Amino acid sequence: MTSNTQTVSDARITMPGFRLDGRVALVTGASAGLGAAIGSAMAQAGAEVILLARGAEALDQVVADITASGGKARSIVCDVTDSAALRRHVAALPRLDILVNNTGTNFPEPIAEVSDEHLGTMIDLNIRAIVVAAQAAVGKIRERADRQRGDSVIINMSSQMGHVGSPNRTIYCMSKHAVEGFTKALAVELAPEGIRVVSIAPTFVDTPLVRRVVNTPEKQQFVMSRIPMGQLARLEDVAAAAVYLASPSAAMVTGTSLLVDGGWTTQ
Repeated sequence: MTSNTQTVSDARITMPGFRLDGRVALVTGASAGLGAAIGSAMAQAGAEVILLARGAEALDQVVADITASGGKARSIVCDVTDSAALRRHVAALPRLDILVNNTGTNFPEPIAEVSDEHLGTMIDLNIRAIVVAAQAAVGKIRERADRQRGDSVIINMSSQMGHVGSPNRTIYCMSKHAVEGFTKALAVELAPEGIRVVSIAPTFVDTPLVRRVVNTPEKQQFVMSRIPMGQLARLEDVAAAAVYLASPSAAMVTGTSLLVDGGWTTQ
């Protein structure tokens, strides 16, 4: 007869923790907003962070802020839509353990007003750059002979719009649903190698960019009516999710999306 009774010794577990000491993290779109916040949070957790974006001056400021706080950071100036340059920069890294695929954009507009330019830009930034960065990162991660199960991870920045639909966001929703599908498929493909792939799906985050988009009382009312928690997400809410997913505490988390949406998708 078997017993379901747990002994005292069975109950004594050692929590793996949320530190990223000794890990190298590459964060794209890292010159401001979510990318800068995630880079800072990972540096605070002990990672060496490499911040990649187009704007050298803004990147330098983020690096300076991190290093002034005792963290390790450096920058790479690169346009992620330049696939050859992106692959070249990733291949040149001495080591890579964590990729945060944070690039993306949105042009909220009715489907009849979506231009070829906006369509192409969203596909290039929200899908193509995510795939190319992940592809390059997998090649670099595989070079590490001392990898342990679950200690290498690709984190794709998705959105609550990757799980639902919303008016005037057809192309953005399409692109983020693509990110979610890519995350699941790549997670299954890489799981035998112990490489994890996950996504983070935030709601509207209180940033200057969001405040420029949600810029009328009507838009503000719509957004707030959809968030049961009654407030926008903070940068640190999303950054904390990224640190968790990159940490040893998430070693068995792969192929899933962590919704930081205040309950938006529950309705």
